Amino acid sequence: MHCLLSFVVVVCCVSSCFATELQLTSKRERQLANTICQGTYPHHLQGICIDGDAIYWSFTTTLVKTDFAGKLLKQIPVANHHGDLCFHDGKLYVAVNLGKFNDPQGNANSWVYVYDAATLKELARHATQEVFHGAGGIGFRAGRFFVVGGLPDGVEENYVYEYDGDFKFLKKHVIKSGHTHLGIQTATFAHDRWWFGCYGAPKILIVTDADFRMKGRYEFDCSLGIEALPKGRLLSASGACEKEKGCNGSVRVAAPDEKAGLKYLAQDDQK
Repeated sequence: MHCLLSFVVVVCCVSSCFATELQLTSKRERQLANTICQGTYPHHLQGICIDGDAIYWSFTTTLVKTDFAGKLLKQIPVANHHGDLCFHDGKLYVAVNLGKFNDPQGNANSWVYVYDAATLKELARHATQEVFHGAGGIGFRAGRFFVVGGLPDGVEENYVYEYDGDFKFLKKHVIKSGHTHLGIQTATFAHDRWWFGCYGAPKILIVTDADFRMKGRYEFDCSLGIEALPKGRLLSASGACEKEKGCNGSVRVAAPDEKAGLKYLAQDDQK
């Protein structure tokens, strides 16, 4: 009987802790509704990612860390061109191209730079020269990193370059997406799908399965950042630049939509 009571107490305590975590997650998710990054920056937003406490913003030549309300915590200058980024195991991984983008001859200089998420201190640089038209975006799935990037005019498919955890090149994947202007800018794996943001007029969202088979092509703008959230949702970034003021960034919560690919949620829907 004593053992049974002890078991019940343990189960209740675990359930209570689990419920508290879920409540905290929901609260933090609601904080992300229409979050505006504090400050303006010399170049435009390239991508976002999050951990449990912070949002990380790549503004081409400035790496920025804010809380979920958008309050500035840290920022550092970085090499031009820092693109999209992802968070894994306490580190930020940023797709970087130091050469030409979208060059048919492949005169890019592609890298992944690694930063400590807590301090934004640079930890490592990994060459990813296989990314032929310039590394511009990165995602993580199942122990592997996946780098995307530029695309010359006239090419009717996109490419994803797969690396292991030590950035040894493994495979080049082909997405039968049709042409997208300047390739793929942002990437994340969420809810059993890959989500890729692309430039264009209109801007394009590409959705594939885990093996990069096309699931849909939509007119939705997540070209400045796309990130996974719990409960089937995602975080999509926006931004604008003014000549005399600089560039800003913001994020909104979105949910998958059969017709539109993604749709933004009102704050009341984020419960």
